[in-house]
Amino acid sequence: MSSTVEAPSRPPAPAPAGGREPASRLPLLAATGALLVAAYLSLGIGVADVGVADLLSPSAEQWQILTVSRIPRTAAVLLAGAALSVAGLIMQRITQNRFVSPSTSGTVEAAVLGILVATLLFGDASLLVKMLVAILTAVAGTLVFLQLLERIRHQDPIVVALVGLMYGAVIGAVTTFIAYQRDLVQYLDIWTTGSFSGILQGRYEPIYVVLAVGVLGYLWADRFTVVGMGRSMATNLGLHYRRTMYVGLVVVSVMAAVVVVVVGAIPFLGLIVPNVVTLLLGDNLRRVLPATALAGAGFVLLCDVVARTVHYPYELPVATIAGAVGAAVFVVLILRAGKASGT
Repeated sequence: MSSTVEAPSRPPAPAPAGGREPASRLPLLAATGALLVAAYLSLGIGVADVGVADLLSPSAEQWQILTVSRIPRTAAVLLAGAALSVAGLIMQRITQNRFVSPSTSGTVEAAVLGILVATLLFGDASLLVKMLVAILTAVAGTLVFLQLLERIRHQDPIVVALVGLMYGAVIGAVTTFIAYQRDLVQYLDIWTTGSFSGILQGRYEPIYVVLAVGVLGYLWADRFTVVGMGRSMATNLGLHYRRTMYVGLVVVSVMAAVVVVVVGAIPFLGLIVPNVVTLLLGDNLRRVLPATALAGAGFVLLCDVVARTVHYPYELPVATIAGAVGAAVFVVLILRAGKASGT
């Protein structure tokens, strides 16, 4: 008799955390509408003379600026923010740790290493080739982290987060050493510092891959929620624990790697947004996943607007703004967790 229990066609949906009732769709629709309006207004920000008043009836030159630069940039902002936030939420659920995210588990650093390897091995490789190699290294890097996680005796959430940060730092150090040997250190800034200034038509389209992966993550949301209850509980409920873990790992790695290849790394995004959303709405993954995607997209859109206006007409990398806000929120979350545990 096999010890592995195959998953049923539809795993049982867990009860909403804390006895909360499913959220009404009205707030979600309102948030979606507000985000679209904000995204539309953001199209009017920039050095070129295309204001908000010109968006409804642009001239031929203004329309070219919109289609070549501003619309692709806005689409990339929304998709990158949603993807990294959803990736962080899924990763926190499958690892049962609120302080684990693609940027605190070595996933992002492994993706950067993959881009560097693709650049060294294939020369002027296309964006698609770099993305495929980055996905493979991101999956491998995340898998190693999960193996480390299984071997850590002290499963305190803060300790696990610190281990993840150290693991990512080791990968980052190896990447920097290789780049230094090959005189590619300046290229690392492009991949490790997220910025939308270089997003143009023809150079950002691969980021639409996160939409397909996001649908897969939503369809498996109930399974990820069950996995978050622990191996024994998941197995007793008829779920194939390890297979679900691997699916979650691939979803997280693909989302993180694609964003890093197209935009660059945006620190703390996958950590703080899921934490804030679940604090407000509870822990049911299927319930909070759309809200998390909207919140992540809105947060990055706000950071991008600040990055473009705080030192106008110059522009700061969005990673600088997101990193400053994210670090402060991360410290608050750490202090809150320490207070809750009495340490």
